[in-house]
Amino acid sequence: MRDTWELLAIVEETIDFAFQGKQLLNMYEYLKSIKATKKDATEFIESSVAKEIQLLVMDLEAYLEGGNDDEHKQLREGYGHLGKPEARKIKDYLLSILEDAWKYEQEKRPGRRRKTSK
Repeated sequence: MRDTWELLAIVEETIDFAFQGKQLLNMYEYLKSIKATKKDATEFIESSVAKEIQLLVMDLEAYLEGGNDDEHKQLREGYGHLGKPEARKIKDYLLSILEDAWKYEQEKRPGRRRKTSK
């Protein structure tokens, strides 16, 4: 892969775009297009950026769930400007980025390479 840092920068930018209502990255197709290895996918999955996405997804799920305790009040302050339909779209999109990386990593398990016919 070109550079793990480049992938992380692209995903961080994608997170920002998601909160602007833009879903620009299909993670699975992107990993395929750059011929990422299983190691590349694993490095992304274990990165701080992937952990940030996981935390955002959990926050958005809690915001959508609602509640009157202090945690939910903070979440309403942080995400209330989105509205629940938009928050749901963002949550689903961010989760799809992680799921695509997990799927790609699983598909890149070591094994025998197929012989191509000449």
